[in-house]
Amino acid sequence: MKALLLIDIQNDYFKKGKCELVDSLQAALNSKILLDKFRQKSLPIIYIQHISTKKDATFFLPNSFGVQIYESLKPLDNELVITKNFPNSFRNTTLKENLEKLNVQELVICGMMTHMCVDSTIRAAFDMGYKCSVAYDGCATKDLKINNKIIKAKEVHNSFMASFEYIFAKVLKVEEIICSI
Repeated sequence: MKALLLIDIQNDYFKKGKCELVDSLQAALNSKILLDKFRQKSLPIIYIQHISTKKDATFFLPNSFGVQIYESLKPLDNELVITKNFPNSFRNTTLKENLEKLNVQELVICGMMTHMCVDSTIRAAFDMGYKCSVAYDGCATKDLKINNKIIKAKEVHNSFMASFEYIFAKVLKVEEIICSI
């Protein structure tokens, strides 16, 4: 069984949010295409919602507008929402148990941020034996800085996608994923 995993597509990552990402709106629009297809096929859909618990957290604060799932991707009553407090969607959550109950062996993954929660989740899923596909155009990230150098979001995104493609997941555009469902 194949399931859609929507990771952290939450208000703080969009315009006027506390941690705006590059191309988050386009990633959300593409994720919505996947969501609609999974709903049409009655395949399992699991939302991952990050809620910050660290004292010095600056976004995804509990009970804030920013922590809410982005409006165009709101879950239906029968769709599972799993909250997490760490980048890895499996860590201290019920994700694995829910996937086992649903008899899921394959994950289609989209969400935010490519270099953090998407990365951590894909690698953990791979280690647990799940077959993963990641939507290249259904994920977003931000510029990063190291040694006083700015690494543009597109470079960050492409580097992580290339890493996933090497061993951890198939990297496909949403249009390609839709054709395989």
